[in-house]
Amino acid sequence: MARRHYFFSILLFAGVLAGSAVWLRAQDQGEQPNFHVVVDLVQLNVAVTDNKGNYVTGLKPSDFVITEDGIRQKIATFGEGSQAPRAVGDFAKGESNPQEVEPNPSLEEAAQTGISTDPLVGANVFILFDTSNYMYRGFAFAQDAIADFVRSLDGPDRIALYAYSRDLFRASTLTPDRNMVLRGVRATTAGDDAALYNALLLTLKDAGGYRGRKVIVVFSNGPDNDSLVPPEDVGELAQAEGIPIYMIATRAAKLEPISTAVFGRMAAATGGEAYFAKSWKDEQQAFAAIRDDLAHLYALNYYPQTTSNQGWRAISVKLVGERLKKYHIRTRSGYRPLPAHVLANTADIALSTAPRPDAAPAPVDADPPKRQ
Repeated sequence: MARRHYFFSILLFAGVLAGSAVWLRAQDQGEQPNFHVVVDLVQLNVAVTDNKGNYVTGLKPSDFVITEDGIRQKIATFGEGSQAPRAVGDFAKGESNPQEVEPNPSLEEAAQTGISTDPLVGANVFILFDTSNYMYRGFAFAQDAIADFVRSLDGPDRIALYAYSRDLFRASTLTPDRNMVLRGVRATTAGDDAALYNALLLTLKDAGGYRGRKVIVVFSNGPDNDSLVPPEDVGELAQAEGIPIYMIATRAAKLEPISTAVFGRMAAATGGEAYFAKSWKDEQQAFAAIRDDLAHLYALNYYPQTTSNQGWRAISVKLVGERLKKYHIRTRSGYRPLPAHVLANTADIALSTAPRPDAAPAPVDADPPKRQ
């Protein structure tokens, strides 16, 4: 707990220092201090399902209404499943044709056939694998489940494999090369305490540097016992970046009620899902469910209307028309536009205060490209 308070003291001091510098510079120039919060394109990943949990496909942009703080927003681009998002004007007008789709084959079947009926297009998938001392039992089964998940993503999407215990290890940086990722999976070893939220924060920073759709898939076998960062800050950054977090936790993690609640809240708030596996077979099924979810998401993007609200902004997505009211929607609940210096410095502070890694990280080809 003392280490966590130490981290927040550093973060608060950094924020105050940055804010003071802006205020003093404005005073020197005879101006009033002016704090800027920049909000770019808001990206929403939206799942639409029926009462049985089947995915609903065939919807059009006109079927959706997005509001932010009660203000209706204009959808800029729209995509479904494997489609790349396109300008709304490119879609023909007329009535949509919603269809309820059964789940795809299991990961095992997809891995054996090499066929994915709904390939994920252009997505950046960051897998965060728990390699702490919680993972001594069932480690090989977890590796197999992750490997099958990697093989099942049969598309031009890119995958990164990160491992964490006390420190973050980038076993395979973002790449379309499945064999490179699989080698990274087999290179992981178990040991040391678990700093999940530190690792998640750093993974979010990496993922935020890329354009397009990003998701993080976390496999955890136990609670966090070594992080400097609280889960609330991690969840808020994920919401600000528009990155869904999918959590797969084993029975060992579920035995810790606080972690169970935190995992569920974080997944729900970011538009992801949380799964609690009782066996290695359940782990495979959870990965298969995530693969199906990613393949059936709608991508709704908009530029938010001008507002003076620099705090929490609530997002609501609804379907239009009586015939669509029976369906359910899942997406992130909102976001808080963070000042640029907070987004840039938060992960740097976590990294600078973390212990030195026990092993050298995997070579990194280049820094992730900045978003434009």
